[in-house]
Amino acid sequence: MVQWGLWLATQTRQLKFGCAFNVLPMWHPIRLAEDYAMADIVTDGRVIMGVGRGYHTREVESFGAPLLDAAANRDLFEEQLQLLLRCFNEEQFHHKGKYYECPPPVPYRGYDLTDITMVPRPKHLPVEIFMPIASGRTIDMMAQYGLKAMVTLNGEKILDDVVRAFHDACHRHNRPTQLGQDMVWGAGIYLADSQEEAIRRLEPSHDERYKWFAPFGFVRYADEQGRTWGTPGAPATVPTLREGVKQKAWFCGTPAQVIDGIKSIEAKYPGLEDFMVHWAEGLPPSEFIEQLRWFAKDVMPAFNRD
Repeated sequence: MVQWGLWLATQTRQLKFGCAFNVLPMWHPIRLAEDYAMADIVTDGRVIMGVGRGYHTREVESFGAPLLDAAANRDLFEEQLQLLLRCFNEEQFHHKGKYYECPPPVPYRGYDLTDITMVPRPKHLPVEIFMPIASGRTIDMMAQYGLKAMVTLNGEKILDDVVRAFHDACHRHNRPTQLGQDMVWGAGIYLADSQEEAIRRLEPSHDERYKWFAPFGFVRYADEQGRTWGTPGAPATVPTLREGVKQKAWFCGTPAQVIDGIKSIEAKYPGLEDFMVHWAEGLPPSEFIEQLRWFAKDVMPAFNRD
């Protein structure tokens, strides 16, 4: 993702590109830190760092890292994150943990090397790092290490639970934040002349998306009793787009309807500043570009800062 962001930055002048996400268990953290530092310098800060624990067994396990063993995955990820942050923030260091020792205890040019320095280090410090919220224990780790959060396509009830859990975790770790601060909230968007037309046009791509995502447990909706879909007693099916609209994970309709929907969530969280637009995977490129331009023209001005 860092390399892709670096290339995209060469095609633009002002846009920033977020790495959502570099799966740490697929990397050596020093190599990732070096790559990001170079991208930060070359683009003058237009590549934003993002990290994740991974969810594809075929990817993570193929690199010899654990994923099926969630506890081992979390353990490895935390040490990798520690090493990544030391590369960014310390002029020289020695790291010795369960998985890594840097530098290793080997002779070097006739002496024992005790400390290393990453060269180059990022130009812009401290490095802003985002991570998707996946579990309660992940939330606490993110707050502890100063990471910022991303949450997208969550139903209104699940979103509220996550925002409040992250806010509480930040305060436990002496990060005084407003509700919603240091978070990016994302929702699905589709514009049309009416909500019914928007749903009709979006449904095929939406349904294909969830045929792929639902088996991973990525249906962040709650039932009438507040239970997350996929948990005992709650629905465990592929969600419909109408259910997503009802849950306020998707906003479909006219620009005015979409603006009202986004503002209904914004009003609940005084610290929330960042919104991520999500379109269903599978939309033809021409349709995606048309929607993006329409959103920029008729929705974004409603959220311009004075």
